Amino acid sequence: MSEPTEPDRAYLQSIDERTLRLRAGAAPDPSPFGGAPAGLSSDVERHVDGLAPDLRQVVRELHDHPETAFREYRSAAFLQERLAAHGVEAVLGEYGVETSVRAAAGSADRGPTIAILAEYDALPGIGHACGHNVISAAALGAFLALSSVADRLPGRVLFLGTPAEEGHSGKEVLARNGAFDDVDAAIMVHPYGYDLADQVWLGRRLLTIAFTGVEAHASAQPFMGRNALDAANLAYQGIGLLRQQLPPSDRVHATITEGGTSPNIIPGRAVLKLYARSQQPATLRDLSARLEDVARGAALMTGTGVELLWDEHPPSLPIRTNKALTGRWTVAQQRRGRAPLPLGVVSETLAASTDFGNVSYRIPGIHPLIRIAEPSTALHTRGFAAAARSEDAERGALDGAVGLALTALDYLCDDSLRRAVHEEFQHQGGAIDVPSYFA
Repeated sequence: MSEPTEPDRAYLQSIDERTLRLRAGAAPDPSPFGGAPAGLSSDVERHVDGLAPDLRQVVRELHDHPETAFREYRSAAFLQERLAAHGVEAVLGEYGVETSVRAAAGSADRGPTIAILAEYDALPGIGHACGHNVISAAALGAFLALSSVADRLPGRVLFLGTPAEEGHSGKEVLARNGAFDDVDAAIMVHPYGYDLADQVWLGRRLLTIAFTGVEAHASAQPFMGRNALDAANLAYQGIGLLRQQLPPSDRVHATITEGGTSPNIIPGRAVLKLYARSQQPATLRDLSARLEDVARGAALMTGTGVELLWDEHPPSLPIRTNKALTGRWTVAQQRRGRAPLPLGVVSETLAASTDFGNVSYRIPGIHPLIRIAEPSTALHTRGFAAAARSEDAERGALDGAVGLALTALDYLCDDSLRRAVHEEFQHQGGAIDVPSYFA
């Protein structure tokens, strides 16, 4: 039996070398805004530091009991319990999702509302290899620190526990049920191998292509069949050929999940499942149309029927980052001795997807990254799962909590910053109707 060849690491090495060169000369994104009053910011930061044991417990507890999408019952209940331990009432099961968590501090009557988002679903088989336990700890710490000064907040802050980010677009489910209807901005932080103020995240859609043929004896009467597996194979090859004409940031990856039952029967059914990803909503829509053409062409060539089933789970849009808010995140992280790198230092080819993108096209938002692992440790690996329960993960949760708390505080307190945030959002195109965008 032969073994697979070892992938060459030359390209990854070249990316690492380029990142090192750019990193050496990179300056953090500046912010022209003053933010919240210094005394209030210091009080909030001190409160976060006092929560270090609590955040350590969250990092470890969620990591030790991973739960997958829409099954995060223990995790949601644990977060509710930790909020209650600090005198905050939290509600489970809001917006039609049993494992969502919601808590509020301050008052919308006094000003705008900003939401701090937490994720806590894990990956099947390898647990918290995306570090959502760290996301939850940072969000919890930020919210508790702000709730400690709730009477001094010129507005309201929400803690929103958002289930099922991994492949299921839980935030879009919540959004369609009104979770962000009364929210003016949203922020969260994601663990990574670098401190990044901003990074490219691709939009993603799911497509199932089902071909229906005519079964026949593969030897005696093959001419009486219509081969659904041939159609699936042609579609798979067509996708491969299409890649030459796609923008460099587009991604398409597919598997054939059904392809017949026996070699001596012309397959009457074959199914492809694929992910389509792109860097802009408009290019994702174009890619979707081209994939449909490939599928219909394969059916025409083979005389088979075809059914296209889009978005078994809601699509994810790319992230639209609000740079006015990102600047305040950078300022807050500098207080913690970190220097978040601007967009473009880390290669845009190292891009994944997240349902926070859907939020960012409804309201202004940011999704910075915080270092808890070595740069070579990729998300969704056992190495990153180990990093998500390390001292660096606990430190990242603490520093991330400070960053989220101070960014939210700046947004609520600084009128000029807030105006700039919303002017930038409108200049980027304003809100889009996410549910109907691909209709």
